[in-house]
Amino acid sequence: MPRVRSGAARHRRKVRVFHEAKGYRGARSKLYRTAKEAVTRAGTFAYRDRRIRKRDFRALWITRLTAACAERRIRYSRFIYGLKAARVVLNRKMMSEIAIADPKGFDAIAALASQHSPEDGA
Repeated sequence: MPRVRSGAARHRRKVRVFHEAKGYRGARSKLYRTAKEAVTRAGTFAYRDRRIRKRDFRALWITRLTAACAERRIRYSRFIYGLKAARVVLNRKMMSEIAIADPKGFDAIAALASQHSPEDGA
């Protein structure tokens, strides 16, 4: 049985790796083994950080809402509880944008939330 060499397939695989490693510094874009490691690590970090970015943005929106609620003398947790009780379906991103762009509109939302949240006993 004749010996088969993986010439074209191997070349395509290397070209793909070098294409992904384009712009990397030094050997990471020139040497196949190093480039393959760099591309693999970059893919791992990219996958992880796409999820971390979602977390970071949600934390930013919550921070903005907490500040906006503090100006209106309502706690963030009571604000969210009141909105759920009032059946207001707005996500935190939209509410933070409203708090920045339309303070009067956010005043109305905060008033609605405070009506539907229980009074502080403490």
